[in-house]
Amino acid sequence: MPACSTAIGQASVCERKSGPLQTLKPTMQALDYAQQLVRFESPSLVSNVPVANFIEETLRRLGFTCERLDYNDANGVPKSSVVARKGEGTGGMAYFGHSDVVPAGSWFTTEHGPFQPTIVGDRLYGRGSCDMKGSVACMLVAAEQFSASELKHPIYVTVTADEEIGYGGARAVAVRSKLFQEMVRGDANGIVGEPTKLEVVYAHKGTYGFTAISRGRAAHSSTREGINANLKMIPFLAEMKRIHDEVQNDPQWQHPEFDPPGISWNIGINDHTEAVNITAPQSICTVYFRPSPGQNGDVLIERAKRAAAENGLEISVRDAANALYVDRNSPFVREVLDLAGQAAAKTVCYGTDGAVLTGLKKLLVLGPGDIAQAHTWDEWIALDQLDRGTELYAKLIRHWCC
Repeated sequence: MPACSTAIGQASVCERKSGPLQTLKPTMQALDYAQQLVRFESPSLVSNVPVANFIEETLRRLGFTCERLDYNDANGVPKSSVVARKGEGTGGMAYFGHSDVVPAGSWFTTEHGPFQPTIVGDRLYGRGSCDMKGSVACMLVAAEQFSASELKHPIYVTVTADEEIGYGGARAVAVRSKLFQEMVRGDANGIVGEPTKLEVVYAHKGTYGFTAISRGRAAHSSTREGINANLKMIPFLAEMKRIHDEVQNDPQWQHPEFDPPGISWNIGINDHTEAVNITAPQSICTVYFRPSPGQNGDVLIERAKRAAAENGLEISVRDAANALYVDRNSPFVREVLDLAGQAAAKTVCYGTDGAVLTGLKKLLVLGPGDIAQAHTWDEWIALDQLDRGTELYAKLIRHWCC
């Protein structure tokens, strides 16, 4: 195997038996790709096919072979994920990103819209600039620097749909993608490119959620004709509050490696009543919670189901996703820390596609941008994060694939 230069900022050179190999000069910078990607309006409720087409065309131009995973979501909206490989062999680097973004109904300025990428000072503004089209852009530029013929191990790039609303694209990849199964068999080194400010993340929480609905009948509240749906909802909410208090205080639901250490049992309530003198025809409670690694969220789901049945409520449970956890003292984590020039890995409380890509045994979260800027009404990514993200991804490719 060649000895590769791995210092960020140094020339990208792999020493081979036949002599030094200069990496290719990219045709575009990460900022250029990020601006192009942001221009695609791809909130999760609409089709991401146009941006998936662009990503596939770009990857093919960069020398990748591509696999498309098309499907219609629960509302019949066409969605698509792209899985690609450059180079032959086993192992290598497997990068994971997503092309959908959260809605941008409100935006902080009228000077430019959320899908009009705009540079102000040292920031790129636009929906998805941070979460996570900027990261995808970094990987595209990093991968372009290496020709397929010179790679000893493959580079994989996966860009999914529906990460923001339940990991639908990643679930399809885990079940249907032949290239993903190839990554698993080859024990590829996986990187989920969500924003971490390029800090190495070895664990994140899982995601569970459900909706409980109480049915009533609307009528003028001065008559006997109405049935107020809230009356059945109230005792159910009391049980949800008891669970909330328990998981805040019971040590079995705390994990000291996370901040906050609890599961964040988040309760939402709405009866959608249009006037104060109408009996509510329905009452809706949503609960979303995040168990840590080793915690069984199904126990709490079953408790909620029992409370719903006892009070005559309908309950619908959304797809659950497990927590991600890799031993922070493992050789893989230490290797990535060394390459990134960091002393220790960290945890985060948000979820990623990694929750359902559990076939990979080596999988970390590592990407440019600050999660605090994701989903905001003025979403942006620092330009230096795009440069540093490109350099770090290229460094990982040199180490794992040259």
